[in-house]
Amino acid sequence: MYGQDADQVRKQAMSLTREQAAQRVEKLVPELIRHNRLYHVEATPEIDDRSYDLLYRELELLESRFPDLVRDDSPTLRVGDEPVPELTPFAHRTPMLSLSNAFSADELRDFDARLKRILGDGAPEHITYSVEPKLDGLALNLVYEHGELIAGGTRGDGSIGEDVTHNVRTIRAIPERLAGEGLPSRISIRGEVFFPLDGFLRMNDIRSQRGDKPFENPRNAAAGTLRQLDPRVAAERPLTFLAYALGEVEGALMPGTHTAQIATVGAWGMPVNHALNRTVEGIEAVIDAIAELGEKRETLPYEIDGAVVKVDNLAQQDELGFVTRSPRWAIAFKYPPPRVHTVLENVGFQVGRTGAITPVAWLAPARVGGVTVSRATLHNEDQVRRLDLRVGDTVAIERSGDVIPKVVHVVPDEGHASRPEVAFPETCPECDHPVVREEGQAVLRCPNALSCPAQVRAAVRFFGSRRAMDIDGLGEKLVDQLVDTGLVKRVSDLYTLTVHDLTMLDRMGKRSAEKLIEAIARSKERNLERALAALGIPEVGESTARDVARHFHSLDAIIAASEEELVAVEGVGSIVAGKLRAFFDDPSQLAEVQRLRELGVAFPDIPEPDADAPTGDSPVAGKVFVLTGTLPTMARNDAKKLIEAAGGKVTGSVSAKTDFLVAGEAAGSKLAKATKLGVPVIDEAGLLQMLG
Repeated sequence: MYGQDADQVRKQAMSLTREQAAQRVEKLVPELIRHNRLYHVEATPEIDDRSYDLLYRELELLESRFPDLVRDDSPTLRVGDEPVPELTPFAHRTPMLSLSNAFSADELRDFDARLKRILGDGAPEHITYSVEPKLDGLALNLVYEHGELIAGGTRGDGSIGEDVTHNVRTIRAIPERLAGEGLPSRISIRGEVFFPLDGFLRMNDIRSQRGDKPFENPRNAAAGTLRQLDPRVAAERPLTFLAYALGEVEGALMPGTHTAQIATVGAWGMPVNHALNRTVEGIEAVIDAIAELGEKRETLPYEIDGAVVKVDNLAQQDELGFVTRSPRWAIAFKYPPPRVHTVLENVGFQVGRTGAITPVAWLAPARVGGVTVSRATLHNEDQVRRLDLRVGDTVAIERSGDVIPKVVHVVPDEGHASRPEVAFPETCPECDHPVVREEGQAVLRCPNALSCPAQVRAAVRFFGSRRAMDIDGLGEKLVDQLVDTGLVKRVSDLYTLTVHDLTMLDRMGKRSAEKLIEAIARSKERNLERALAALGIPEVGESTARDVARHFHSLDAIIAASEEELVAVEGVGSIVAGKLRAFFDDPSQLAEVQRLRELGVAFPDIPEPDADAPTGDSPVAGKVFVLTGTLPTMARNDAKKLIEAAGGKVTGSVSAKTDFLVAGEAAGSKLAKATKLGVPVIDEAGLLQMLG
């Protein structure tokens, strides 16, 4: 069936010594956390689902072999990530857990054997399972009271998601009211929001005709649409929904099997996948059903990336229970990415924000995973040489539904050897500056950061983004115009723009120009940590910028700090410290920072705490807090902001340095660890009392 890659991961994980495993875990955890956030919150994944799943599987295997290596921030203890801050938090009364994965028939058989061991003498010879397609969209929880839709929320971290009721009401497939007998007083129905492929393609055609950038894939488009603040945007897009599970049920007696429950909500008017859901006896029948579904995959009107297998009997589900992250009674089988053959017509080169020059395969258009593609990433020169790519080769490409396709290998033919090898540029394709390749690095880079148009465009977009200087109205197309017309040749030029300059651009009226100038002026007062992050220093994101800013309190102190002093900042290692030092040691970068200051960007100092102030006056200042569970009246992100505003610090994991654990409902492993370490545990009321 499938699973060769998973077998290789297993062999490698099982071969490591404890010391090697510890080193690998320290690399895997932050890497998975980063990819998890890119996928669930920012909807900009850099790797496909299968690559993520295999990294996750490697971590699971290492943690199972060496339980003492499990970090408090391990993704295996979590479901997703925090909701984006613009949307109201949505609390799930019953957690929305994710599923463990299987990649081969043997792993499914192991799953079945494990369940029978847990069930013991009461285990049937053949467990009854449901087999359902694993839709590639965004998980959604719908809440109905007395049959009427009252709310809808994304999964978020499994306990707290984002309230997207305003957009849920625009999805025609979701009934505003359930109809039928025996409706509960309250029920939550879980399912997947997604784009049918034909609707997705029509929507992209319309966007292209309007001059808008087409969406890359259905999954990201669905996630972005559901998180829009304006429901009119969602109403224009052809989202749909299929239900696959229930959460809490109050005031009604539901059937005793998963299949019957789904049939019941289907009878009430909720869309369910009657056509493809199967109920079968025994794991061999499950394997056959998954294979049959896989054969239909390319013909379906929507994308799937696997199949979900669940124990059908709800009493058996209750007996089997849960582990930290997922139910024991369910598993997701992941299909390998679909592959097709097409012709490599050329290789182009793109320049990124940091100057990295990335080769891109230009392909004869091919249908892969339900989407027509003509570009594929090649990552770097080493990969091109390893694949031995030549223009004119027939290549195998695959796509996992979430990122642009990748070239897997060359299909051998007689003409391959006679074709010319790919020539990599010696100068930047955007600015013609000589490129460099740092020792030990696989990436070519253009060092002309302040003058290369591609880097300037990317730097200006990043500088004005919501998570940096938050300049409202500074969109991608406008940035392209500003750079292409020469009005903005470096980031600091934003602060020299006038209303007259802007009104000369396409589709820019006087009022729009005035509003943008006002937004640019407001950005001058952004706090130090936001302004530091906006500079785009390699390896320095939001959290690192915050830690550095709060440690040194002023930009001048940061600029003057030695590499050793930077390493002393919690969370800053030698690599990040080196990047910071290299940035401020570059005369051109330092001159650009100075020009920003001369043009009014404040980089305001952070007041240092008064060492002479009585500690009793500020019970929060200087203390380290960890938040866990669901708080009664506020989101954890709001509690974090209050603590930080009062001079405290919030971290993600419990340690001997933690002063207080703030525990809400469904507090898990962090509460257990805090108790073990003797860390004081308080509730929301205790925190509010400390905050005054």
